[in-house]
Amino acid sequence: MSLRGRVSSLLPDFPWDTIAAVKEKAATHPGGLVDLSVGTPVDPVDPLIRSALQSVAEVPGYPTTHGTAELRAAAVAALARRFGVTGVDPAAVLPVIGTKELIAGLPRLLGIGADDLVVIPEIAYPTYEVGALLAGAKPWRADGLTQIGPQNPALIYVNSPSNPTGKVLGLEHLRKVVAFARERGAIVASDECYLGLTWEGEAYSVLDPRVCDGDHTGLLAIHSLSKTSNLASYRAGFVAGDPALVAELLEVRKHSGMMVPFPIQAAMTAALGDDTHEAAQRERYRARREILRDALLQAGFRIDHSEAGLYLWVTRRESCRATLDWLAERGILAAPGDFYGPRSPEHVRIALTATDERVAAAAERLRESRP
Repeated sequence: MSLRGRVSSLLPDFPWDTIAAVKEKAATHPGGLVDLSVGTPVDPVDPLIRSALQSVAEVPGYPTTHGTAELRAAAVAALARRFGVTGVDPAAVLPVIGTKELIAGLPRLLGIGADDLVVIPEIAYPTYEVGALLAGAKPWRADGLTQIGPQNPALIYVNSPSNPTGKVLGLEHLRKVVAFARERGAIVASDECYLGLTWEGEAYSVLDPRVCDGDHTGLLAIHSLSKTSNLASYRAGFVAGDPALVAELLEVRKHSGMMVPFPIQAAMTAALGDDTHEAAQRERYRARREILRDALLQAGFRIDHSEAGLYLWVTRRESCRATLDWLAERGILAAPGDFYGPRSPEHVRIALTATDERVAAAAERLRESRP
C-alpha cells in the first residue's frame, strides 16, 4: 500500500540520526563513552514521587484530560512559590504528555495553518520548526522584533532559558515581546522548561506580573518536570496561562484522547508540591556544570551564554562537526550546533546530564588536551 503523502517529507532529517557514526567512534575510547549529547536525566526519581505513582496504580478508570483538581492546584502553587508567578486560574492549567508533544502539536491545536507565520528563535529547539511545518505554517527565525517587520505572526515562541544556548532573556525584552504580540494579535508560547535551572542572573516567566502586568491574555507558559524532577521517562509537563487558550486546547485534546495517565498525574502532583528533591537535583547539576565548565575552558573552548539550563554552549572556533570529531577522539559525544538551525555552525552543546563518574572522566580527558 502506498502512502498518499508522506508527512515525514515535510520535515528535516531527524538530527540525532546524523551523529550515529561519530557516536560509534566515541564509544571505542578505552575509557568508554561519555555521552553529553542528550539532556536526559540519569539520576533516580525521588522516592516521594515514586510512592505517589504507586499509590494509585490500581485505579482502572480513564483519567480526565484536564487533570485532577489537586494536580492543577499544585501547579499553580509551584509557579507562585518557585517563580513568582501569580494570578493563574487553576482551570487554566493543562497537563500534557511531555512538553515536546505539546510543542510539536501546538500550532495545529490552535488552528494555525497555511500562510500563518510562526516565529521561532534564531537558534532553536528543533521541535518549534517541526510543529510549524506539521501545521502547514511558515516558520520564521527571529530574535528581534524588527526582524519580523510588518508581518503579523500567529504564534511567537519564546525560549528563556534557551535550549541549546542557555541564554536568558531580560525583563524588558520579554515585556516588548508581549506588547508586540498584543499589537499584532499573536499568541506567545513561552517554553520555560529550564526556568528552575538558572545559574547567573534572573530568568522570568512570561506569566510573571513584571512581564505581563498580571494579564495572561494571549500567553501560554510551557513547563516540564523532566529536568529538576527527573521525570523524562514519565512524560510529565503542563501548560498554563490564558484561560481562553487553555480551554481551547482542552476541548481539542478531549476529542483527541490526549490524556496524561492517572498515575503520572499523581506523581506530578507530588513533584510540584515538594521543593526539597528539586533543590537537591539542581545542586547536582550545578556541581557538574562547574566541573565541565572549568575543564572546557582549560582545553581552549570558549563558552557563550550558558547562564542557565542543562547545557554549556561552547566553541573551538571551527566547524561544529570538526569539534564533534575532536571530542569523539576523546570518547566524548556532544550535540552539534547545526542541529539547532543554520545560525550556529561553530558551536556544540555539552549536556550536564551524565553521572558524576562520567562527568569526571570527561573533565579529565579535556584537561589532558589543554593547549
